[in-house]
Amino acid sequence: MKKAMLSATILASTLLAGTAFAKDVKDIVPEVVQAAANPAVVQAVKEQNAKGLTLAKIQETDKAWSSATEPDAFMKSFTTNAAAKALASTEKSKPYLIEFILTDNQGANVAVTALTSDYWQGDEPKFTNAFADGTGKPYIARPQKDKSSGEVISQVSVPVMAGDKAIGTLTVGVRVEKLK
Repeated sequence: MKKAMLSATILASTLLAGTAFAKDVKDIVPEVVQAAANPAVVQAVKEQNAKGLTLAKIQETDKAWSSATEPDAFMKSFTTNAAAKALASTEKSKPYLIEFILTDNQGANVAVTALTSDYWQGDEPKFTNAFADGTGKPYIARPQKDKSSGEVISQVSVPVMAGDKAIGTLTVGVRVEKLK
């Protein structure tokens, strides 16, 4: 009986802890929405969308990006453009936020604060759920332990909006354990 009660207590504590994390992460959404509304961010997405990249070209770039053994000048340019600098400033001022990924309307990278393992996010839930076929809505991924840092991270994705239309997305890693 004591063992069953202990198990129930542990389970309840785990569920409550998960709820607390989820609530804390949800509280971050307005901050991510604000970052996505930064004029440099919106302008960068508009400019990339205007290029009219085909999905085939994006996937070709993704293949080269993913197989690169060292970052080249093209890859590094995504960390140094005006949008990346604006996002890096936000990241620096909020120690619980990490790895900003800005994408266009197809999920191709526009700006990042740390190089990503791939160029195209368009086939991932963080993009598809936040872009929502152009209507846009916030998306919060379940917290997961990051393999490289060992930290518990939850990704928050929001649409980048132009009027009432989503034109891209911004995904931000939230260091769950740093939310106090």
